[in-house]
Amino acid sequence: MPDMIQQQRDYALYRLERAEEDLQSAKELFADGHYRGANNRAYYAIFHSMRSALALKSVDSSKHSGVIAEFRRLFIKEGFIPVEVSQMVGSAFTIRNASDYDDMFIASKTETNEQINNAQYVYDQVKAYVMSDITESLHI
Repeated sequence: MPDMIQQQRDYALYRLERAEEDLQSAKELFADGHYRGANNRAYYAIFHSMRSALALKSVDSSKHSGVIAEFRRLFIKEGFIPVEVSQMVGSAFTIRNASDYDDMFIASKTETNEQINNAQYVYDQVKAYVMSDITESLHI
């Protein structure tokens, strides 16, 4: 069983790294005026953050909606992650879909900046939870 716990931690940390990379990419794309791409990367920073936390519970889904639902159920409803994160996740998902698939969607600078700030907040909240969970489990 200890190997399973270590694997969960490794996945969680790996996914946090991916989230951090996506967040950095979103900021760089934003700075270059590429708002559609920045919205995409901001969403994926959130997505990989959520999957990081889910890894600690050995939960995943093949669908984005499944990841979101499980994250909300296990972390937001249980009070581990602030409730306002739920709206941020929903907004990021909607805007990412529009940015990626709607030819007529125009990503504004203001809206994109908000998405990046939200992604940073979600990442910070999830990282704090994941690191605390890992640290606590090491002391048991």
